[in-house]
Amino acid sequence: MPKIVDHDQRKQRIAEATWNVIVKKGIEGATVRAVAAEADVSLGSLRHYFSSQDELLFYAMNLVKKRVAERIESILQSGCPPEQASIRILLELIPYNKESEVEMSVWFHFVMAGTHHKQPAEDGMYEGVERIVTGLFQAGLLKEAVNPAIETERLYALVDGLALHAMLDSKRLPKETIKQVIVHHMNTLFKQPVKEADI
Repeated sequence: MPKIVDHDQRKQRIAEATWNVIVKKGIEGATVRAVAAEADVSLGSLRHYFSSQDELLFYAMNLVKKRVAERIESILQSGCPPEQASIRILLELIPYNKESEVEMSVWFHFVMAGTHHKQPAEDGMYEGVERIVTGLFQAGLLKEAVNPAIETERLYALVDGLALHAMLDSKRLPKETIKQVIVHHMNTLFKQPVKEADI
């Protein structure tokens, strides 16, 4: 009986191999040949799924966004209070564990490369932060003095800065500190503060 191949799983495995190459050698080093070697597949097999390096990189880039979106959706479906959910979602935007460290490293390589298909890499982080702040404000969960527009910019700067510094110096900024900073900041906005232990 012929072996059944899960093509979506195979494409994702190749994309993950692409991430590994990008982390080691940068985007320029993520040639089709290098990725095929990392994924332990033949060039012909890789080209069956991706006809060009651009197509491969585009898929690898979007897989990062897809994985983050899936984890955020899981948080939203978990039924935890909105305040806790918002903090957990924010932590997904920062290199907080091994999985997100690799994804964020890959994403930074795309951003540092400047463009992909002559267009900047859009991470959707600002829009995500804006939705969090606006949603919490409209639900009446933030202090009345909070200005949503200002707090969106402030929170975006905080998350973006933490993400960058976590990538550059994870020893100085371990995940426990990242969590403490996010919880502390959000508690300055919430009407009802949350406990770090509940996150």
